Parts: sequence; structure tokens; C-alpha cells
Amino acid sequence: MSTYDPVERAEAALRRSLVTPEGVDLNLRIGDAGQRAGAFIIDWLIQIVTLVLFSWLCLSILGALGMKGLTHVYIVWALGSFFLRNAWFIGFELSPRAATIGKRIMGLRVAARDGGRLTAEAVITRNIMREIEFATPVTLLLIGSFSGGAEGMTALLIAIWTGIFLFFPLFNKDRLRAGDLVAGTWVVRTPKRSLLPDMAAAGTGANSRFAFTSKQLDAYGVKELHVLEQVLRTRDRKTMAAVAQRIRRKIDWQPYPDESDAEFLDAYYTALRARLEQRMLLGHRRKDKFDKA
Repeated sequence: MSTYDPVERAEAALRRSLVTPEGVDLNLRIGDAGQRAGAFIIDWLIQIVTLVLFSWLCLSILGALGMKGLTHVYIVWALGSFFLRNAWFIGFELSPRAATIGKRIMGLRVAARDGGRLTAEAVITRNIMREIEFATPVTLLLIGSFSGGAEGMTALLIAIWTGIFLFFPLFNKDRLRAGDLVAGTWVVRTPKRSLLPDMAAAGTGANSRFAFTSKQLDAYGVKELHVLEQVLRTRDRKTMAAVAQRIRRKIDWQPYPDESDAEFLDAYYTALRARLEQRMLLGHRRKDKFDKA
């Protein structure tokens, strides 16, 4: 395909090189504005349905208590609404998939821009910022409308404030929200691929000739296993060659004359996974290569 093809240029503009703390270069693709907007709309619609059901429940309780319970029911509704808006995103993004239902459907996930582990602090920060960017000004605008209408200047300022943050991702190359900028995160694509457990289960044939010692397998832990898994998912030849060379040097492995990088990494992944699972059954969970447990 020509280097001047607009589709290819658009894809190239969204590719990023992410170097992990272990020195592994992973090629990622940033989620574009349309995908992120689609994910947000899906999550928003699900939240709206949930909020409507929750509001109906609060109104039912208010009907039973009468107007004397108005204040208490309103407080419960306000807290529930705030919890739904924030816990929805925070809870899903703290999961292993690091993605809400909308992001999963659109093939996206949240990741740390420095290549490290996605922390709870980063997830909470990026989502609390959403309150400042979007939820709070929109809520104020709605409250003003229902209470007799917000003043023209106030409504205009709120609209400008919301518009700035709403279109903020369009004006930076990494498609970052203000929350992403503050939290050190970005949203990347996660195309569906075959699951690696199937690869581990199929570790026969050519892989059977690889016999790693316990010392060679104990060189790495769970964190490095996850990095190796990402490398095998991506299947980038240059990255696989660099990682294979690094592991061979680390474990002092003498390659076979006809050994390919992919074959070696598949075999080492299968053996390392089995070793770590065996140790966990005995109560030992080695977090990374620095963990001496």
C-alpha cells in the first residue's frame, strides 16, 4: 500500500512505541476519537438506564415516607448518582481488563503512558477529573434549567467550559482527555486475539524439546510473564527478537541451531506459566524478577 494512502497514514498517526520498565518495546495503537466517543455513549446509556431504575426506587420510597422524607431521599439519590457515575468507570478500569463495558465493546482499554503498571491512583484521578470536565457543569446546567433557568452568562460559561474539555482530545496527538493528561494514562486499542491459555495448553511438538531448569524459570515472575504474554499477542518480529535475546542472556540459554525466536518464546512462556502456577499452589507468588519469595 502506498505511503500516501490516507487510511495507512491515519493508522500510522495512531501508532505509539511504548517501552516497559523491563525494556520491552511494545507497539500500541491509540484509540481514536470516534471509538472513545462510542465507548462513552455506550457506558452513558447503561448508566442512564440504571439511574432511571434507581430514581424510580427512590420515588417509591418517597411515596411511602411522604414529603417528610424528601431531604433524606434526595441525599440518598444524590449520593447514589455520584457513586454510579464514578464507581462505574473506576471499578471497571481497576479490573484486569482495565476497561468499562463500552471500552470492551469498542476494543479499548486504559494503560499507563510510562509503560508501567496501571495504578489505582491513576484510575481514580482520571475519573475524578471527569467530574470537573463534564459531569459537574452539566449537572449545574440541568439544575439551573429545572429551577427556573440559569442566567444567560452563567449558562454560556458552563457551555464553553464543557465544550473545551469535550473537544480536548481532538487537539492533542495522543487523544488525551484532561484526566488522562493529569493521571499519566491513555486509551489504547486491544483487538481481539486468540487467548494465550490455548497456546500454553498446546505446548507440545516442537516445544517439547525445550527443557528449562528450575533456576532458569525462577529468573522471572508474574509481572514479566504478563509482559511476555503481551509480546506474544502482538507478534511483532523485531520486538520478539529483542525479548528472546534478552531472556536467553538472562537465563544463559544456548539456542539450538534451528531455533526461532517465536518458538523459544512460546516454549519459555508455557514453561514459566506452569512453574508460577505450581509455586502458587504451594503458597508462593513471585510478583516479579526482584521478588525473592
